[in-house]
Amino acid sequence: MNISLPFDFSEEAFLKACARKELWAQKKLYEEFYSPMMGVCLRYSNNQEDAMDILHEGFIKIFKNISKFQPGTSLSAWIRRIMVNQAIDFYRKNIRRRTEDLDQAYQVSSYDVDAISQYTEKEILSAVQDLTPAYRTVFNLYVIEGYSHREIAEKLGITESTSRSNLVKARAKLQIALTKQADFYIAENKKTH
Repeated sequence: MNISLPFDFSEEAFLKACARKELWAQKKLYEEFYSPMMGVCLRYSNNQEDAMDILHEGFIKIFKNISKFQPGTSLSAWIRRIMVNQAIDFYRKNIRRRTEDLDQAYQVSSYDVDAISQYTEKEILSAVQDLTPAYRTVFNLYVIEGYSHREIAEKLGITESTSRSNLVKARAKLQIALTKQADFYIAENKKTH
């Protein structure tokens, strides 16, 4: 746990204070994990408001289940898992799933690592948020969280081929969006020089 606690408090005592719903402990946990978990939520949503909904619902689950946390394991990994699962729940609850056939998917060459490094985090996040909810969710679960297509299919109630298809299409759309941004910047720079 990376939270700085008062000198006389151990991780176990802190977590017990959270389980007893002591506001100071809940506030400390929320403040400590707000920023990194908001980043996770933003990747799964297409706007700030939805990300906040996911974040707050996730923290409600965290505080409700904090007594189930096993001391000695990674608190940040446990919290992250809850946030990802909350994002999946949000997706399932609010989005009608469209099944897309793998036969319709087309191959896309991988994007050059050096090309990606020229974009800011905000530009990449914006491109990810512009993806459809189905593409965005599969992309995040596969690329960022490391789930297999089988696991994604089980979590989202889709087929493995749909998961693969959505990933291919998400990558293609990201490549197009980021290429358009690069072309725009090049054109703007030519105008100024």
